[in-house]
Amino acid sequence: MMPLTIAAVGETNVVKKVGGSPEVKKHLENLGFVAGSDVVVVNELAGNIIVKIKEARVAISREMAMKIMV
Repeated sequence: MMPLTIAAVGETNVVKKVGGSPEVKKHLENLGFVAGSDVVVVNELAGNIIVKIKEARVAISREMAMKIMV
């Protein structure tokens, strides 16, 4: 397992675990980051990570991405 920030751009990964406070976990789950979901890092811009999850593109901060284990 590794944080999403280490994942290679364009590579499909599977979300294993989402950490953080209950509020952060709920927010990430609402965006589609649940265990078993496929996630692809599309790009990294200015400290933010753009990912494709459930056919949608989502930009999350590097801090949030550190809480998502793939």
